Amino acid sequence: MPGDYYQILNVPRDASKEDVKQAFRRLARKYHPDVNKEEGAEDRFKEINRAYEVLSDPETKARYDRFGEAGVSSGAGGPGYEYSADMGGFADIFETIFNGFGGMGTAPSERKRRGGPVAGDDLRLDLKLSFREAIFGGEKEVRIPHLESCQVCRGSGAKVGTGVKSCTTCSGSGQVRRTTRTPFGSFAQVTTCPTCNGSGEMIEEKCVSCGGAGRKQENKKLKITIPAGVDSGTRLRVANEGDAGLKGGNSGDLYVYVFVESDPEFRRNGLNIESETTISYLQAILGARVMVNTVDGEEILTIPPGTQPNTTLILENKGVPKLGNAVARGNHLITVKISIPSRLNAEERKLLEELAKIKGEQTSKGGLEGFLGGFFHK
Repeated sequence: MPGDYYQILNVPRDASKEDVKQAFRRLARKYHPDVNKEEGAEDRFKEINRAYEVLSDPETKARYDRFGEAGVSSGAGGPGYEYSADMGGFADIFETIFNGFGGMGTAPSERKRRGGPVAGDDLRLDLKLSFREAIFGGEKEVRIPHLESCQVCRGSGAKVGTGVKSCTTCSGSGQVRRTTRTPFGSFAQVTTCPTCNGSGEMIEEKCVSCGGAGRKQENKKLKITIPAGVDSGTRLRVANEGDAGLKGGNSGDLYVYVFVESDPEFRRNGLNIESETTISYLQAILGARVMVNTVDGEEILTIPPGTQPNTTLILENKGVPKLGNAVARGNHLITVKISIPSRLNAEERKLLEELAKIKGEQTSKGGLEGFLGGFFHK
């Protein structure tokens, strides 16, 4: 005894014809046997078909509402009835539902055989770069495993001197017809031929080199151009370097995902580069010109007199090139650290003590470090 058709479609009893149609589409897509391989899916699919047949027709629905299953048990086709490709509204709905599943259920006249060119798959490559390689870019040589067209059979998959023949399973149509019996009759379903995968053709003798696939797995050496300014997460596209297509189809693309290694001296912050430099307390007091490292090499950094600890000084246009416009660059930000000596020789101590007297500072033996530390905040 079938269940309540409203519950099967999960619609209320006052549902409109459009509501019933939408519920059927949603459930049929979920439980179709070619999509759902779980146990019981086919039986559930049959229930959904039956419920829709009854509730989608106003007259049949009215009889069902009044008499239940007894009122419609002889109304939707008896044993031996076979739905064809021109069975009206139900076929139109079924074709719409499974349009996204390779044409399952569509009429043979509207289905497309798969004998044409097939594009190759895209590939992904994770590429690790050093800090400076990411900053300045350049060429990087890599090896990628991918499918290349077989050079022996030129991608046909057939042994040299042989060709293709009509598929014996589908007689060249690329489709097979299967009849499924339902509680209200038989339903004829047209699906892609599993032998030729819809092409309608079979190879007479397979190519020995590629086993009939038309493609072979190869490791290819490739030079990739890295633009200046890339960062971790940057994705680069290399056209036509993915897997080769089939039957003259275009090759896929290679997508390169960049990962940048950290640097022991430099840090990146957007287009700016950050680093630190340490100077003596005398250089901080008097000012100086010191050599510092940048990604471009050594550069002169001017230390203003009276520079305080953790001051940030800027070297303009020594940062990261802007991706896509290498002429525009960020800055190099240098944080100044000041080294205060823990020990002084006699001459240094004498000079500093005299300076302390001039400044009116109170010092004691071993206390010059405090004097120096306080000096930088006056």
